Amino acid sequence: MSTQINIRMSSNLLENAKEYAENMGFANVQDFIREIVREKLFEEPRISKEEFALVSNLIKVSEDKKLYGTEDDLLNKLS
Repeated sequence: MSTQINIRMSSNLLENAKEYAENMGFANVQDFIREIVREKLFEEPRISKEEFALVSNLIKVSEDKKLYGTEDDLLNKLS
């Protein structure tokens, strides 16, 4: 059983959603919104907020202490 809901959004947001939906192969904005809700509810996040904070801190400390010079240097140290 499906239940219909209504949402309000600015015309600019709706136009961007329509354009995105069309470009990404969704049949319509409704399908796009359903997919977003499914992703938020059922898919595991790729990185948690805590992990993101740790990585951000690592980047800041690495930059402050000049622990790497180039992206290749960083990748070599991480290997």
